[in-house]
Amino acid sequence: MWKCPKCGRSFQNTNQNHFCDRPPQTIDEYILEQPEQVQPLLNQVRDTLRATLPDATERISWRMPTYHNKRNIIHFAAFKNHLGIYPGQEAIVYFKERLTEYKTSKGAIQLPYNKPIPLELIVEIAMWCYETGNHH
Repeated sequence: MWKCPKCGRSFQNTNQNHFCDRPPQTIDEYILEQPEQVQPLLNQVRDTLRATLPDATERISWRMPTYHNKRNIIHFAAFKNHLGIYPGQEAIVYFKERLTEYKTSKGAIQLPYNKPIPLELIVEIAMWCYETGNHH
């Protein structure tokens, strides 16, 4: 076993590549760790998801703010040039026609900071994930 001298975590492989910092424990903490100009956007998305998914609990999962009800429903995260929304692969396929102006991948949607955040679309995606059980 190899122990990282910076964070003290133990790994099977010597010099294992990993993220040393302690992950945020709450969504409040996550948002406060982000650049000041991004925080209002994250709070908008959070407030929107809170109102849309009142039965869901907030938690950090995969180092991202997550809405959970028996399973993860949807995640979001801040990046350098975009806000990532993670509803899962089935949602990307289902909403494909509505996502043409955004970069998508297997289970993610990239919403660039230089465009308005499509809160109504996020609501529809979150509700679809919740109602269909196609949780991430």
